Amino acid sequence: MAHLFRDLSLGHSKRETTPPPPPPPPLMLAKAPSTDLPSPLGQLAAQLTDSDLRITAYEIFVAACRTSTGKQLTYVPNPDSPAHHSPGSPGLQRSLTSTAASKVKKAFGLKSPSGSGSKKSPGSGPGSVSGQVKPRRPMTVGELMRTQMGVSEAADSRVRRALLRIAAGQVGRRIESVVVPLELLQQLKHSDFTDQQEYDAWQKRTLKVIEAGLLLHPHTPLDKSYSTAQRLRQIIRGALDKPIETGKNNESMQVLRSAVMALASRSSDGSLYETCHWADGFPLNLRLYEMLLEACFDANDETLIIDEVDELMEHIKKTWGILGMNQMLHNICFTWVLFHRFVATGQVEMDLLYAADSQLAEVAKDAKTTKDAEYSKILSSTLSSILGWAEKRLLAYHDTFDGGNIDTMQGIVSLGVSAAKILVEDISNEYRRRRKGEVDVARNRIETYIRSSLRTAFAQRMEKADSSRRASKNQPNPLPVLAILAKDVGDLAINEKEVFSPILKRWHPFAAGVAVATLHACYGNELKQFISGIMELTPDAVQVLRAADKLEKDLVQIAVEDSVDSDDGGKAIIREMPPYEAEATVANLVKVWIKKSVDRLKEWVDRNLQQEVWNPQGNQEGYAPSAVEVLRTLDETLDAFFQLPIPMHPALLPDLMAGLDRCLQHYVTKAKSGCGLRNTFIPTLPALTRCTIGSKFQGFGKKKEKSPNSQKRNPQVATMNGDNTFGILQLCVRVNTLHRVWSDLEVMEKRIITRLRNSESAHAEDFSNGLVKKFELSSAACIEGIQQLCEAVAYRIIFHDLSHVLWDGLYVGEPSSSRIDPFIQDLEKNLVIISDTVHERVRTRLITDIMRASFDGFLMVLLAGGPSRAFSRQDSQIIEDDFKSLKDLFWVNGDGLPSELIDKFSTTVRGVLPLFRTDTESLIERFRRVTLETYGSSAKSRSKLPLPPSSGQWNPTDPNTLLRVLCYRNDEAASKFLKKTYDMPKKL
Repeated sequence: MAHLFRDLSLGHSKRETTPPPPPPPPLMLAKAPSTDLPSPLGQLAAQLTDSDLRITAYEIFVAACRTSTGKQLTYVPNPDSPAHHSPGSPGLQRSLTSTAASKVKKAFGLKSPSGSGSKKSPGSGPGSVSGQVKPRRPMTVGELMRTQMGVSEAADSRVRRALLRIAAGQVGRRIESVVVPLELLQQLKHSDFTDQQEYDAWQKRTLKVIEAGLLLHPHTPLDKSYSTAQRLRQIIRGALDKPIETGKNNESMQVLRSAVMALASRSSDGSLYETCHWADGFPLNLRLYEMLLEACFDANDETLIIDEVDELMEHIKKTWGILGMNQMLHNICFTWVLFHRFVATGQVEMDLLYAADSQLAEVAKDAKTTKDAEYSKILSSTLSSILGWAEKRLLAYHDTFDGGNIDTMQGIVSLGVSAAKILVEDISNEYRRRRKGEVDVARNRIETYIRSSLRTAFAQRMEKADSSRRASKNQPNPLPVLAILAKDVGDLAINEKEVFSPILKRWHPFAAGVAVATLHACYGNELKQFISGIMELTPDAVQVLRAADKLEKDLVQIAVEDSVDSDDGGKAIIREMPPYEAEATVANLVKVWIKKSVDRLKEWVDRNLQQEVWNPQGNQEGYAPSAVEVLRTLDETLDAFFQLPIPMHPALLPDLMAGLDRCLQHYVTKAKSGCGLRNTFIPTLPALTRCTIGSKFQGFGKKKEKSPNSQKRNPQVATMNGDNTFGILQLCVRVNTLHRVWSDLEVMEKRIITRLRNSESAHAEDFSNGLVKKFELSSAACIEGIQQLCEAVAYRIIFHDLSHVLWDGLYVGEPSSSRIDPFIQDLEKNLVIISDTVHERVRTRLITDIMRASFDGFLMVLLAGGPSRAFSRQDSQIIEDDFKSLKDLFWVNGDGLPSELIDKFSTTVRGVLPLFRTDTESLIERFRRVTLETYGSSAKSRSKLPLPPSSGQWNPTDPNTLLRVLCYRNDEAASKFLKKTYDMPKKL
């Protein structure tokens, strides 16, 4: 036969042998401190305080833990009270097994109060009387629960007396079939309280509990039109205004009992339950159960669970029948209580957090095995509250955790991830639809935390950098904001890698990679805006771009190291980090700088060349001042380039070199322009005629002055003043100038290599692979310009400045009376001036060109001197002697040009001169043979020999050269041959 109650006698500890001291006052109860974290177990519609709920939970606890022994039960008063002392029933003497090795605490890894250095639990510890230590008897579970829940002895005695009275009148009924607050109302009178006010307050609280359990939070939903409910509601409202009489035969009490029992026994289909449902409606039952679980915490140390938790929990679970609880609801409630206690006590006791996380593992198992809607609702609410609290900290974990509490982070992350997994995997319908996609809840949540927290941290660093910039704006060379920010972000990334990533890596294998990718994107957005506003290369721009480049390299390095074991080798993370292209931006800005520098230099070249007068007295070296300025400015530009605070001098140097090379080439081109070419000064060859024997015609040279050749002369030469010597000297200055530029190029290239070696980013291979480009264009232009100017000087002297001696005098009329001496004398004067003016490194070159020009002029007089000249075979000796004198002018008895050089350039003259001593018949025969050989069958088919054109290249085997010797041969045979063969006139 089931019995109504079991005596609540929670046994004595083996450690205790004396009665316990009076319990602590109610304010010392082990309740959760106040916190702004609302309970997810539901808010009550009833106006019940936590104190109301706590005493109600205690009443249920005491009722549920009592049972009948088959005999009539008697009340056993507090053993410490002499006035009411009684041996009591054997059933009340059950021992407390307060062992330190609690199964519950062992399972969760929780410390014991006695083992933690804290105060002992209420059930243990010495007492004292009159200053002496007084042994204490064991405390019962009932006494422990009373003190833990802060219930006074008077209130506890009332409950126990009432329960004994109930038991006396309802033997045989199970506690689940009793509406405890209804029975307490009927059993307790105002005489059981210290005064009427206390009784009235107790009665109102009891009626509110009935209202909460049957009307506001019923087990089975109520129909609003249900008359019994309306009647009960009216009774309670009236009783709250005026206390009701609760006697057994009182009419009001009978009406109240009738309504309460009707509602408590009601089922959804209208039938009656055998048991009463008055405290098992949600969320009332959860809040009452929460109060019971809170009693497991030490009253003296709110962060610890008492040693006797195993036995206490065993008795608490006896309330499940009344409260409608089960293991699943217990698990979720206990998870919440552990978590809430951790939060409410300042988040200092990690054991509580780990215990909540362990309990949540049990909840996860439950969630997978049940589809109960009410449970799912409670589960969702509880997990959402836990997750919300955790994510409030994890979404900005850089602000939440530091060196002092970093250990807390792992527990909070674990708890948050566990809650999220249950919410998504076991509650979310959306997840079930997407499950085939293998959604990794933990990884997704961690990635969200990382990105969110780092964005927040980045924004804070941005504000800090801006403040730092403002604070240092009056200091010399303050760093720009983004340069400061780059360093701060780099420090943030290193801290992330060393402090947070090892914790988060448990749930996300590439936590550090995600972190640096986030920072890379944040900084990249700021950098992009900065770059869009850069118009030119400034120190600030270079500092920012260099800092950005270094930051990017550091971030990528962390990402690569973090992803080394990934399937794709970290490619996915790297794809999230599109390059800043800071180097490319710097390179582009440097290229703009180079272009502007080169353009300025070119403008400077043009401006200075317009003012240059090529004065030989400009300096002792005999070169133009503009060349010195050009070279100095070019060197300064190179210095400025290498002083740019950029890391890519080797890469961009070729661009600068190319620009400077073009500028120098431009200078060289301008310096030689307008000075004429070799052919500018060579006169046009006159038409061929037969020699007029004894002709006195002269003036060939004067006519040449008016010949079309004068139109070919360079305008600059033509507009020079009448002093021809000064014109030649100007040309010599130009020669010296180009030589100076060409000589300095090699020196400048060596200086560039030295600068490059001192550059922070130069490598040995930069030099071995020819990175340092030479001044190829300007060097070639100098060589070509020197050659062109030397030829211009030489042919100008011979064919222009000395034309009156050469063309108007040499061999005009009788060769013996117009020999080469006057020409040599004038030429020698020019050679002296040139030797004194031209740099010694180009002097030989220029005099060699003058020698070649004089040889060409000598041959031209012999072969194209016009009708004023005629030579007999006897004149050949005069000619040879004159040519020897001309050669001797340049040999100067071995002090002039080398004989090998003279022989080289006199080869043509020496080959032609023998023709002048050859007899006419032999010349004619040789001419016929050579012409036929040259023109072949086409010449044989003609009646006359073809007239060979002049190639300008004299040669003893050339038909035109042979023909010209015949034309100038003072001989009747030659004249007849020319008349017969070509019908050539004697004069033009």
